[in-house]
Amino acid sequence: MDSLSTTTAAAPRRSLAPSRGHLLALGLVVLALVAPFLLYPVFLMKALCFALFACAFNLLIGYVGLLSFGHAAFMGGAAYVTAHAAKVWGFPPEAAILLGTAAAAVLGTVFGWLAIRRQGIYFAMVTLALAQMLYFYALQAPFTHGEDGIQAVPRGRLFGLVDLGEPSNLAMYYFVLAMFLIGFFIIYRTIHSPFGQVLKAIRENEPRAISLGYKTEQYKLVAFILSATLAGLAGATKALVFQLASLTDVDWTMSGEVVLMTLVGGLGTVLGPVAGAFIVVTMENYLAQFGSWVTIIQGVIFVLCVLTFRRGVVGEIAHLLQRRAGRKES
Repeated sequence: MDSLSTTTAAAPRRSLAPSRGHLLALGLVVLALVAPFLLYPVFLMKALCFALFACAFNLLIGYVGLLSFGHAAFMGGAAYVTAHAAKVWGFPPEAAILLGTAAAAVLGTVFGWLAIRRQGIYFAMVTLALAQMLYFYALQAPFTHGEDGIQAVPRGRLFGLVDLGEPSNLAMYYFVLAMFLIGFFIIYRTIHSPFGQVLKAIRENEPRAISLGYKTEQYKLVAFILSATLAGLAGATKALVFQLASLTDVDWTMSGEVVLMTLVGGLGTVLGPVAGAFIVVTMENYLAQFGSWVTIIQGVIFVLCVLTFRRGVVGEIAHLLQRRAGRKES
């Protein structure tokens, strides 16, 4: 009887103790808060924008099993709308970002409605074709300024109070960090919700999910729109960070780059795309001095990562930790 009461009394104390995941998340947030005092803030902001972009892409491919080769359309489309709203219409930064993100959501609705009727390589090719249509529109449309893009975009004052254009870039960095954390939290809650479980079921066996009564096309469409919206949030924030929206943001190479980020970090993992984005952005930043050799060096590094970390960097680390935990239990 005493042992039973002791066990019952101890159970609440164990449940109240922070888990390793919570401690890791807290540690990463603290690290992000002090990072601009240790590293160049613009580099960190670029990495955070691409990390959110990669997380949005991973929501689609890692948890639904849909490979999109046109995700640059949402990032670049939102960047153009945000830049135009801030520079030409004089929108404050929060309104410009909301408008750009909404434009990405509309694009995601149209693209998703057309693409989800196909699967596999056909789905990927449809998204690529639609994204290329947007690319050529951005090349020809008057408001995008063609190959020059929209330059000198004002950052403005956040809610009329905080100057995002101050020289130290600290205010802009913490604003970008807040945008990333909001987007990341939305993705995390989606993955760990009943809706996310249905998405995983569709990824594993769509015919069985249909037999259970789920309307899989509706679930895939909602996931596609959510992924496009968050990719748009990343693009809209990036337009204010660099005060520029250009054709690079909507080019097909941007869609390929986010695929590499996700694969290097770990497909279908929560933190994998974040790690992959930081790895790729770091290589681009510190290998730029090698000129034309950058592509070859990046290719070699990617091949080594694929051969060494087949589950991605974060995926392999998680796998090793699981194996160690299993050995301890046995």
